[in-house]
Amino acid sequence: MAAITNEGRLLLFPIAELPELPRGKGNKIIQIPTAKISTGAEYCVAMTVLHEKENLQITAGKKTLTLKPSDLANFHGERAQRGGLLPRGFRGITALLTIK
Repeated sequence: MAAITNEGRLLLFPIAELPELPRGKGNKIIQIPTAKISTGAEYCVAMTVLHEKENLQITAGKKTLTLKPSDLANFHGERAQRGGLLPRGFRGITALLTIK
């Protein structure tokens, strides 16, 4: 699973790490500091599920970045971690797609 914030932090983690909680309780997908959540400065803008052999296409305005599985290794972690920063110019995400 891939999750990305409006500040350009990308986190990839196995979908098996996402537990099903009773009565609709929420799960923390990606770590965002409490101060940034309360002010609305940072929030999750997109999530997608991708296979380990698929590419991830990130669109920021008119620019597009395609990350291959070897490139995505830098963003792997455990659920609820902070995630890694995308390259400059690709942090204002407008779309997130998986490509076979």
